[in-house]
Amino acid sequence: MRSWLTFVAIAAWSALFAAACIAPEDQRPGLWLSGEETPAPSDWAFTDAHKEIALQVATPYFLAHSVTIWCVSVDGTLYIAARDPDTKRWPGWVEDKPEVRIGIDGKVYDAELARLDDAASIRDLRSAYRAKYDLPPAVPGEGPPMRYWRVDPRASRG
Repeated sequence: MRSWLTFVAIAAWSALFAAACIAPEDQRPGLWLSGEETPAPSDWAFTDAHKEIALQVATPYFLAHSVTIWCVSVDGTLYIAARDPDTKRWPGWVEDKPEVRIGIDGKVYDAELARLDDAASIRDLRSAYRAKYDLPPAVPGEGPPMRYWRVDPRASRG
């Protein structure tokens, strides 16, 4: 009996450790991002070469949640978006705690998201997304709801 409990305990810890190392891929979410801790750049234009990046957000249950998302850089500033944000949990978690981690090409950056509500800015972002991802022109009133954020350096604490 004792060896069985030991086996179960080891298996549970192993599963938890393995799960903590799972990175997001395509539509499968992950947990904590791993990679080289890197200061946030002043110019995110290098992300133009990346179709997807990883985004790690805080959750109310003390586990990280990470997803892969599309991004665009406009004049060196990085922006991200959520399609159908009300059908996903992570956009709401970002509203509660905007401090995030971004994973790109083996590097991890601490950042803070600022939600965008300005119609002119959103129109420009939609154009940037269409150009980067070769999307068809938007038809007013059609398409899924979207929510956009600007990626800022994380504010220092202290």
